[in-house]
Amino acid sequence: MNSWPLLSWLVFTPWAGALLVFVLRSRLPDNLARALVVLLSLSTIALGACAVAHFDPAVTGMQLTEKRAWISALNVNYHLGLDGLSLVLILLTGIISPVALYGTLRHVRCPAIYGALFLVLQGSALGVFVALDFFPWFVFWELSLIPAFFLMKLWGGPGASRAAYQFVIYTIGGSAFMLLGFAALYAAVGTFDFIELAALARDGTLAAKLGAAGTFWPQAVFLGVLLGLAVKVPLFPFHTWLPPAYAEAPTGASMFLTGVMSKMGFYGFLRILWPIFPAPLQAAATPLLWLALGGVVLGAFAALKQTDLKRMVAYSSINHLSYCLLALFAVAAAGRTNPAASAAALSGTILQLFNHGLSAAALFYCVGILEQRAGGRRGLADFGGVRTAAPLFAGLCGIAMFSSIGLPGLNGFVGEFLIFRGVFGLAPWAAAVATLGLLVTALFLLTFWQRVFHGPAAGAGIGFRDLDRNELLTLLPLITLMFLLGLVPQLLAGLINPLVTTWAATLP
Repeated sequence: MNSWPLLSWLVFTPWAGALLVFVLRSRLPDNLARALVVLLSLSTIALGACAVAHFDPAVTGMQLTEKRAWISALNVNYHLGLDGLSLVLILLTGIISPVALYGTLRHVRCPAIYGALFLVLQGSALGVFVALDFFPWFVFWELSLIPAFFLMKLWGGPGASRAAYQFVIYTIGGSAFMLLGFAALYAAVGTFDFIELAALARDGTLAAKLGAAGTFWPQAVFLGVLLGLAVKVPLFPFHTWLPPAYAEAPTGASMFLTGVMSKMGFYGFLRILWPIFPAPLQAAATPLLWLALGGVVLGAFAALKQTDLKRMVAYSSINHLSYCLLALFAVAAAGRTNPAASAAALSGTILQLFNHGLSAAALFYCVGILEQRAGGRRGLADFGGVRTAAPLFAGLCGIAMFSSIGLPGLNGFVGEFLIFRGVFGLAPWAAAVATLGLLVTALFLLTFWQRVFHGPAAGAGIGFRDLDRNELLTLLPLITLMFLLGLVPQLLAGLINPLVTTWAATLP
């Protein structure tokens, strides 16, 4: 048990900051409000660095744990902890949040209220990544919807209202099925604790107690939890809320949605579905593999057909996150037949989650710059020759784009390589089909690069202004990490390698 509640500080500091900014909003000049919000958002990376300093990668169990009785009558505990997976996502949140705020706050109205909502969203995501009891985890999970909804609806584009309602309805609908599933689990075994539920799943007690209520109950509970998580990732075909939500949200919110919030659903797959429902997940793995392939291939083709640059990057996110699902379902289908390939696939998955967060956030920011310079236009045909007028912007955007393609030497290559190395060893046919997604991804991103940045200046590309100091300082941390993690991936891989090796060795 941790004597100093570091994880509680990590989660609640952004919330306390949000309350402070909201209370003082009428007294704070806009510039001071922006600076205060960014400073408060930096608390996550500062406390995340403390967590790294106290973290031992060789210990594959939960560390820095906090556990207190909360609702004794329901056996609900305030239980927090982290492992390598949680730590990687905490660090990602700590990077994306201040970068997104610093780069976009000066362009939004009412920056104090916007910033307060963003800090609430940041703290909610952190709570999801460290909570180990379903009750507080679900509170954080649902609370994240509120600030995301208002950021999208109040500061988004012309179709933001419809997109915000669609986002909330889809997510709440999925969450309702997940809540019913966990209610059934609690009725069967009397606990919401993820660690206890995983232990009961390993020794067969959970399946036996659920099966005592009827043979269909284990599968029904599994499907309920699966649906709640599938909508959030999203797994094809539950993805239809994502393109309009990402396209209509303001740039900073889009950066957070794709960089962090999309990882919450996949985190649920690894923290909840994988350890608590190993047998049902293995039984459903093959059809789920086909759905993941649908996201990889059809997501890439959908991105290729887009003329709205923000929707193109949104569909690209579906494509890239589907690689992670592909790896997870391939490992589940194969079981312990090839532990080395399983470990590679799982390592690649976690690295891809982090690296996609960096590259996708950078691409959304670059599209936001194009949109802001062009007075709201962001079509593929609205620009031309931007490289000539803005070479610095073109260069940094090109690096983010090549990271997303998976160019060797940049961070995007490492995760995708390990995923394909693992999946080829587990389900070669699935890896072969997925390579089509790689080819189409390169095609639509290079089309974007050629049409917008090359050729004679045209449309909004005429007289395009290059990056100012704030925009450069926003992109530089992301670009630096793309190179650093592309050349020295063990900086991140070292936090997770013992964990995924243990996972691979204990597969059913």
